[in-house]
Amino acid sequence: MQEYFVDLHVHIGRSSLGKITKRGTSDKLTFSNIAYEAYHRKGIQVIGVVDCVSPWIIRDIEELLNAGELDELPEGGMVYSEDLIILLGSEIETRQKEGCSAHSLMFFPKFSQVREFSRIMDRHMTNLEYNSTVSRLSGQELFDIVDSLGGIFIPAHVFTPYKGFYGNCTDRLHKIFDSASLEKIPSIELGLSADTGMASQLSELDTKTFISNSDAHSLRKMGREYNIMLLKELNFDEVVKALRNQEGRKIVANFGLNPKLGKYHRTFCLNCQIITQLPPPVTECPNDPKHRVVMGVLDRLVVIRDRGESLDSQRPPYHYQVPLDFIPGVGPKTIDKLIQAFGNEMNILHRASREEIREVVSEDITDMIMQARQGTLSLVHGGGGKYGKVEH
Repeated sequence: MQEYFVDLHVHIGRSSLGKITKRGTSDKLTFSNIAYEAYHRKGIQVIGVVDCVSPWIIRDIEELLNAGELDELPEGGMVYSEDLIILLGSEIETRQKEGCSAHSLMFFPKFSQVREFSRIMDRHMTNLEYNSTVSRLSGQELFDIVDSLGGIFIPAHVFTPYKGFYGNCTDRLHKIFDSASLEKIPSIELGLSADTGMASQLSELDTKTFISNSDAHSLRKMGREYNIMLLKELNFDEVVKALRNQEGRKIVANFGLNPKLGKYHRTFCLNCQIITQLPPPVTECPNDPKHRVVMGVLDRLVVIRDRGESLDSQRPPYHYQVPLDFIPGVGPKTIDKLIQAFGNEMNILHRASREEIREVVSEDITDMIMQARQGTLSLVHGGGGKYGKVEH
């Protein structure tokens, strides 16, 4: 058994021909660039790419397979190098009859299943070539399609007010999925504004593992949240066993933003443009109840929880992670210097000593990198679509 770094939510923004597959993403987010960034700069060993329903991306994968740059593993997944596998998936938006929408991740072991999924989804999505997300299905209907093809289904960033099941649609997943389907769902994605302690306040999640992913819309954001998994080898089947906590495979630890840094941690008034500082739950603007607000993840969880927050000793530890680009004074040039010295970001964040880092950057930046490791940086929380920030 060996530990691996895993990020299962990276968007593909463009095809190799420059076709837009995910709006609001960097034009550098191509399949090939993602693989290169993960392997050479980030130090991530399992990447889940989530726009493979697009015919343009299917074409790119076929070309990479034909060129020998990718190989399909018998146990599922694509091998890019002996130290990196890529899981093929999608993030799809569903709509409930009440009118609310939510996102889910799905991954398939085989490329043939991805092609079939794309063919089926073409009937349920408008202009699939340029819309890799929005469907006309309910959550249950989408689950049934994924399950019938042999894929796995994971509700995405479940607590966010925009497109999260708990944040936008329901107070319980069992109101969205029937009991047999809910039992088959192995995990939920926490999202950038929640952590394990917060999510553990919902007892219906006791049987689900929690995963932390970057939801990267640019190469730079890859790996801002990730998991360490204990696997026997690198392939799709092993990752699924870890998600299900089976046969000794497991999630060893979650590494994520301190929820205060997330864009939707606290309630935000759209009229006053103020992030609340009041004790949760804040469900309306304290200045004027008629104002429109975006409810924060923390506030929403306090409303819907069925028990208090606690650290479950049975769950993996959740380590607060401050990405390098959140640290004041650490820009692209400084990150490049650090990567040149230490190989990749995982080495900088986890392995390099204080003395080694100080040889590359200033004392001030070294101090902040070490404080980021120790979780002692002073933070201002985010809300309403605005990230929190590190105080300096």
